[in-house]
Amino acid sequence: MIQERVWGGRGLENELGIPLEEGKVYGESWEIVDREEANSEISNGDQYKTLGELRKNNTAYLMGPNWESEKPFPILVKWLDCEERLSLQVHPPAEIAPKLGGEPKTENWYIAKSKPGAGLLAGLKSGVTKEQFAEGLKKNELEPLVHRIEVEAGNSLFVPSGRIHAIDAGNLILEIQQNSDTTYRVYDWGRVGLDGKPRQLHIKESMESIDFEDYEPNVLSASGSDVLLADSEEFRLRKLKLKGGDILRFGENEEPRILSIVSGLLEEGSGSRIKAGANVILPYGESSEWQSQEDTELLITDRFSL
Repeated sequence: MIQERVWGGRGLENELGIPLEEGKVYGESWEIVDREEANSEISNGDQYKTLGELRKNNTAYLMGPNWESEKPFPILVKWLDCEERLSLQVHPPAEIAPKLGGEPKTENWYIAKSKPGAGLLAGLKSGVTKEQFAEGLKKNELEPLVHRIEVEAGNSLFVPSGRIHAIDAGNLILEIQQNSDTTYRVYDWGRVGLDGKPRQLHIKESMESIDFEDYEPNVLSASGSDVLLADSEEFRLRKLKLKGGDILRFGENEEPRILSIVSGLLEEGSGSRIKAGANVILPYGESSEWQSQEDTELLITDRFSL
């Protein structure tokens, strides 16, 4: 499901083939989601039409025997088309999120495409204090205090809850995250929203959520054929590069997984094909075998059901 965003563009259609309504800008495509306000439709669903219905009614098949049926699918997968820079923002850490009325949100950004000179803002510049940050906020001079990293396609950045961050213009990103929709904006570059009014800021919540000892993180340059991008309490994320003819096998009753195709084409034994831009859940209770039909780059998300 696509989302209008003031910082979005037409890249979801131009790069991924996602149909968009004319005359509007879109920044997000929620590919896998299980929330009350948004739920993924199952493309091959006969008995169950949405991910939430499957999870509630066939929990063990989807998630394994120890998962509670009322507990939503724990991962949300998005494509982000960042035509303009996003707001400077933070997600609340787990220990304070309930107090603020929000949800923690740890995420990972994989740069699928990037224009020359594009970057990411993440963490503070070395030595910046909470007091200096608060003063910079008053003076509208926050950008010099935040760490900026130039990026290119194939780079990856882990963004734990509490890390201040923004995405620069010119990036097409695959985001793997906790199932959360809590974002606190601390600064929005003087921008107005799609309605022409300044967007809401969350200064108090942001100042309570920011990790003021988080300095100058680095991106990973995921150039190998099997690269660990993230290994956290929330999920593990790996990048694989396959050559045409390579086989991927996943066993039954191991764990649920997510395949995200960045480029190339995979074909399953039954003849089903998934191409660049696709995100597919492999249920706990089903084995599968995939053959790469050409050079293929994909991400595998797992260890989120433990």
